[in-house]
Amino acid sequence: MLLYRAMELVVENLTGTLFHVQVGYDATVQDLKREIGAQQKLPCDRLILVLDADHNPLISKEEETISLVDYGVQDGSHIYLFFNPIDDESNNHFVFSLPEFLLG
Repeated sequence: MLLYRAMELVVENLTGTLFHVQVGYDATVQDLKREIGAQQKLPCDRLILVLDADHNPLISKEEETISLVDYGVQDGSHIYLFFNPIDDESNNHFVFSLPEFLLG
């Protein structure tokens, strides 16, 4: 009998709302983004994830296939959820910066 090992993560969005996401221990950052996107009906390609432990963006786009465990994510980890602005090639430009409390 093969047991599925999962970890439950706490995700906090910009409004401070918390929700839980469950992924396997072998999940990648891309897998987590897909799960959050499906559960919250969000475009996963615009998600920015920040791990509470180090306050740095979890990954760059090129590194999405690296496992969550390799980034230090574990069962019960707190993940902050941010969004990249839509790239509509308009003259409106946005700058992403971490909130003061994450700069520690």
